[in-house]
Amino acid sequence: MSVRNLRYACFAEGAFPHLVTDHHINSFIWYKIHHFAELFIQHMIAIITLFKSKMCTVDKTGYGKMKKKHVFLGTMRWLRLILLPLATIYGFVVWVRNVLFDRGILPSEDFSVPVITIGNLNTGGTGKTPHTEYLVKMLKDQYTVAVLSRGYKRNTRGYLLADHASTTASLGDEAMQVHQKFPDIYVAVHEKRRAGIKELLKTNPGIQVIILDDGFQHRYVNAGLKLLLTGYYQPFFNDRLLPAGKLREGRSGAKRADAIIVTKTPGTLSMETRDHFRKRIHAYSKKNIFFSFLAYGDMCPLTAKTPSTAPKSIQTVFLLTGIADTRPLEEYLEKKCAELVHLKYPDHHAFTEKNLRKLASRFSESPSQSKIIVTTEKDAMRLKEGSLLECLSDIPVYYLPVEVVFHPEDKKALDDMIGRFLLD
Repeated sequence: MSVRNLRYACFAEGAFPHLVTDHHINSFIWYKIHHFAELFIQHMIAIITLFKSKMCTVDKTGYGKMKKKHVFLGTMRWLRLILLPLATIYGFVVWVRNVLFDRGILPSEDFSVPVITIGNLNTGGTGKTPHTEYLVKMLKDQYTVAVLSRGYKRNTRGYLLADHASTTASLGDEAMQVHQKFPDIYVAVHEKRRAGIKELLKTNPGIQVIILDDGFQHRYVNAGLKLLLTGYYQPFFNDRLLPAGKLREGRSGAKRADAIIVTKTPGTLSMETRDHFRKRIHAYSKKNIFFSFLAYGDMCPLTAKTPSTAPKSIQTVFLLTGIADTRPLEEYLEKKCAELVHLKYPDHHAFTEKNLRKLASRFSESPSQSKIIVTTEKDAMRLKEGSLLECLSDIPVYYLPVEVVFHPEDKKALDDMIGRFLLD
């Protein structure tokens, strides 16, 4: 494109051609590169998520405890080798985007209130929403708190503030879960976090702290405290870039974090294991490292005919999930029953009546005398929508609440760090 055409392109973006300098032209070029980078990233994540969701159907057959399919794993290994060239291209695009922000060519905006972002380097499964809820519990009695998320897979667009009329369809399952658990705080959704924060502060000027759920890659917002999560079983330092792996950006992105939290660890963690994680993570970031695990609460009834208390002795549990990482939940439930039947769907899966009729059929065909259906708290948000649960109206269905717990030696250090940040 000629300089003259560039000047008129800049005019189309809102500048007058006779006032456009070389600086404007360079900024315009970088803007277009960044726009392409973001589209490439979004499409790459969508394609690999769709592919993996199709491949996951291999694991949905049969009864008993789920077994890994050797065909599936072998196919994925070869596929990742084939996709390595694409991962290299993807990595370059992400690198260019980060360079634009690091050099100030693309602006990161500061705000008048403290902003804490929780995110990860991979595509999900680290427990961002439970950690967001941990921060809400910690702060809501001292500060006016707002939580802002993208509202993934909602059927609305733009800015939306949760209220009594909100639904999972309008907010997304994660935002709806936070809203239902903490109705006394502000919960909002917006695809563009910077615009979302501005709208939140414009309409609710009394907000004192904002928590961004899944905002680590949203660099247009310069969050004052960046918390990066990585899973115990799937740490970022063992992963590859999309589409060969699950990383949204390279491992070096960890250096932007103010603290790194290793999530979903066992309830008891040896010093040797801690040192191993610290050593591996310190190759990418020298910041503080904390360790957390999931604590499951009492099962809660999801349908009207489900008894308020789950039976103490359970032979068979039918587990229905649409989340990214089910391993901790599987390990927990395997200790509670003799047989675990897992119907596993992709993260944020929009359950259909066909899915639930299939579950009901398997439940009724099972010869077990003591059996229940269990789902996650996040999945329950989607199952409550419309008439879906009518397919399971005569079956005991429970959801399992979950919360984040930090190991004793980590909790005080993390809480103190957050307290100092808010007081500065």
